[in-house]
Parts: sequence; C-alpha cells; structure tokens
Amino acid sequence: MVMLAKIRRMHFRDGLSVREVARRTGLSRNTIRRWLRSGQSEPVYPKRSTPSRLDPYREQLESWLRTDSHRPRRERRTAKTLFAQLQACGYPGSYTRVTAFIREWKERGGDTVRPAFVPLLFPPGEAFQFDWSCEYAVIGGQRVRLDVAHLKLACSRAFWLVAYPMQSHEMLFDAHTRAFQALGGVPRRGIYDNMKTAVDRVGRSRERAINARFQALCSHYLFAPEFCNRAAGWEKGIVEKNVQDRRRQLWVEAGHRHWPDLASLNDWLAAECRAAWAAMPHPQAPGITIAETLADEQPHLMPLPAAFDGYVEVPVRVSATALVHFQRNRYSVPCEHAHTVASLRVYPFELVVVLGEAVIARHPRCFERDRTCYDWQHYISAVQRKPGALRDGAPFLEMPEPLRRLRALLLRQPDGDRAMARVLATVPQHGLDAVLVAVELVLESGPVNGEHVLNVLARLQHPERVNPTIASARRLQEPPRPDMARYDALRQEGRHVDA
Repeated sequence: MVMLAKIRRMHFRDGLSVREVARRTGLSRNTIRRWLRSGQSEPVYPKRSTPSRLDPYREQLESWLRTDSHRPRRERRTAKTLFAQLQACGYPGSYTRVTAFIREWKERGGDTVRPAFVPLLFPPGEAFQFDWSCEYAVIGGQRVRLDVAHLKLACSRAFWLVAYPMQSHEMLFDAHTRAFQALGGVPRRGIYDNMKTAVDRVGRSRERAINARFQALCSHYLFAPEFCNRAAGWEKGIVEKNVQDRRRQLWVEAGHRHWPDLASLNDWLAAECRAAWAAMPHPQAPGITIAETLADEQPHLMPLPAAFDGYVEVPVRVSATALVHFQRNRYSVPCEHAHTVASLRVYPFELVVVLGEAVIARHPRCFERDRTCYDWQHYISAVQRKPGALRDGAPFLEMPEPLRRLRALLLRQPDGDRAMARVLATVPQHGLDAVLVAVELVLESGPVNGEHVLNVLARLQHPERVNPTIASARRLQEPPRPDMARYDALRQEGRHVDA
C-alpha cells in the first residue's frame, strides 16, 4: 500500500512518466501501468484458495444445514451427527474441518436471517409479562423437576418467582395471585406466549380461543390478555431475559441447596426477589434501583381485589370403599357418600371434595403416583356396622398413637372391636382432642375397657357440680352448748331396745 501511494504521487502529482517511475522504484512498467489504470488507492490481492478434502462434500453439507435451519432447535442435527453422515458418504477428512465449515457458514448468516427490532417503552402500570421455566432442585432428599412461574412488570422490571411441581391451570392462577399481592397491584395488560393453560386454539394472526377458566381469571383481576405470535418469544423479551438471569444468578444457589419441602423453597425465592429489587439497578436508569421504580409504579397499578379462587373443578365418582381417584392417586371421603357423584376442586396444593354446596372432605395434594390418602374419621360410621374392620382396616393405621394403643388392648378382649367402635363414635360428637385426653387418662390409670373410656369422657364433658355456699344474713345470738345428759339418755334407750 505504501508503494502504491508513492507511485500515484510520482505520476499524478509530480508528472513523471511511467518509464521514469519504473526507473526510480525498480518495478516493471507493466505493473505500474496496471496499478495506475485500476484507479484504486489500495492494492487488491486475489483471495487465496486452499484445496480441502471437504470441497467435494460442501454442497451436501450446506443442504443439510439449510434443512436444519427450518427445524426446531431441539430437532437439529449436531456437528457430530453431520460428521458421521459425511463419513458414511465417503468423507475422509477430519472432524475439525467440518466444525470450522459449520461455524463459518453460521457466521455468514446461512442458518437464520437476523432481523432488526424496535425498542419498546411501557408506561407505568401498563403491562406485565409472564413465562414458565424448567428448573431442578433437591426437595426432601430427591432431585425433582420444577416448573417456575416468572411474572415481571414491563416498566419497573420488578419480578416474582414461584415454583410448582407442574404447569396446570390451578398453578397458573395461584402464580398470578401471589405475584399481584407481592407487587401491590394489577397492570392493565398481560403478555403471554401461546401456552396451553391459557389458549385452547391458535387462530390466524392474533386470533386466539382463550380458555374459559383463564378468561375468568382475567375478568376477576380486570387485565386484558395479549398473546405473542407463533415462535416469536422476543415479543415478551423482558420476561425471557428474566428467565436467563434468574437461572444464572438466583437458581445456582437454589439448585445446590437441600430443601425440606416446596413451601420453604418458595419462601426463600420470595425473600430473594425482594432482596434483588433493592440491590439491582434499573436497566434504563442505572442510578435508580428496581425497588424505587416499583414504588413509583405502584400508584399507577389497578387496586388488588380479593384473591381469585383459582381451582379447577372435575366430577368424580365415589367408590364402594369411599375413595375418589385423581391423577392415579386415591383420596377418602365420608363413607356415607359412597356410590355418589361429587365435584373435586383442584387447588395447587389441596384437594376439596364438594357435594352440592357442602364440603365433605379436604386432603393435601399428593404429587406422587399410586398413593392412597386416608382420613380415618371418614370410616367411623362404617365400623359401627362392621366393627371387625377395625382389626385390619387400612385407614385406622393412621389414627393417633393413643387410639392405636387402645385398639391393640381392646382387640384382645371379648367384643373389644365393638367397644372400640363405640369409643370412635364419640369423636364426631365430642371432638378428637377430648377423646384423646380421655383415652390417655384411661391408659395411665390401669384397667382398660371401653366403658371406662366412655365414663371418663362423660365426666370430662360434664364435671360434678359443686353446691355453692349461700351466705346468710342471720347470726346466732348464743352459740349452742353441748348437752351431755341428753347423750347419756340416748345411750340408755339404746340398751333398753337391745335387751
């Protein structure tokens, strides 16, 4: 480049001929003429081409890469898979040459067309974005898969995380309720992808068939749902970025710690979210924290109504053993309702069985498979007719320890099963705590039988009355004096009668 600039100055500025320039520079006249005629201020050298063993297979490899570019990322072939397929076609070269070609092809933009985006600005209280992420944690000594709900305000960038065992309607409703309560209000719009818990069918353009239960949630909190286009996650890029950041920052510690239960993990996540608000600067205003921008945005949020009753109701039939089935698990109900059809209200962590308008049973939700959750009090009326079931009845294995000890002692006696059934019949009438106190007193006192328990329970429920002392306003003027003569006379009369 230095020589070209020198030749151009000598010829165009100083007016020297090509012969004179060649004499002074030592270059051939043909070279000087070619450089001067090109009109370029810097030399252009031809691209050096090096033959490679991959050259005969370039077109085949490019066609495979173009085909994979139209597939979802999870279905695309890896470089090792493409290398193995090239070897099957006769490729004799190395794996590094294939990976270098794939890397160059992607840098040229051969896999995707990188579009430009318009920066967005959301006014306070206008919108929030919601998304799910898949994480893993050690809960109760086992490594389990969790679905984490992320809700983030588009203006202040305040976020809230809640972990659940799965993605379902009741989990979605509970996540919104918890997030709105933590953020102090409800924005006017919610931006989602086309998740199945909210969208039943995706139509053309922005047309969506929204799930009826999700529409009830939106109607309760008065926000309008908006859904992204298909495969357009950048339309809710704020929460997508939040998923990546929380996975790298917050979830690293959560994944290495051991949690006794899911509730303790969610309590820790709530505390970490609030701590992050106070420590993290706002991305568009580095001098202000997220907590300060949230305080400015809260007056613009809609007021928070009563919590949405976010359950999913399904009809269930009560079996002959007073059990209802849900997700490969069984839950007991009072045996009086056997062979009936009831409604099961599914909450994130609780199941409620309703018959008509009355709640007949409640159970903590079990997320394992092939489990039976009993409430032994549901079978008290059944053992009044079939007291022999007390000996091997599965629900009665979960009775409190004093009742189990009493059962073991009574079943050794004649008609002990009937006596135990009579004791259990008092639980609905007097309450479990009173019956347990009576049973413990009987076990400590000595001889154990059913009548003794019932007697102690009756005395506890109806204690002996103490006659109150009535104060009298009258007082004796003279205290009574002992009459010994009268006493001796009575003794003489007694002897006379005996004689």
